[in-house]
Amino acid sequence: MRVVLVLHNTSSVQKLVDMAKVVLSLGMDVLVTTKVYGAAAQSGIAEAYRLLLKSGKGLVVLPELSDVAEVYRGFQVLLVDKEHAQDLIDPLSDDVTKLGENVLLVFNGSDSPFTPQELSLGRPIYIRGLSYRAGSSAEASLLLYSLMRRANPGAKPA
Repeated sequence: MRVVLVLHNTSSVQKLVDMAKVVLSLGMDVLVTTKVYGAAAQSGIAEAYRLLLKSGKGLVVLPELSDVAEVYRGFQVLLVDKEHAQDLIDPLSDDVTKLGENVLLVFNGSDSPFTPQELSLGRPIYIRGLSYRAGSSAEASLLLYSLMRRANPGAKPA
């Protein structure tokens, strides 16, 4: 199973750095970002890149979500969106194993929902049991930890 974390549409330096820390803590290879603007574009990209580079990990910066779908052709695009979720995924069950082999897991870095055009690029999902949007870092941690544990069932936490 290959999972790529995508942070889309953020101006927050802290959200960008937090997502880089999620990538590092789960032993992933790369963080992909799209539609980064404002302070996140000015200083967040450099800070996240420095953090990832020190650990031998990568950062990909692309202008739009459609560019990610094109670059990672063949990957299933899953947009984590409470408002439009077609499926609810329980991270404590085998639901995560049904997500597919090659997955782009896209998290929204802003408070606004994905646009209809962005939603058309993939399948909106959310986390079963969460009654309120938890935020991109918390959502990523819940889903990715579960995916990583299912992909490597014998692995012990570091």
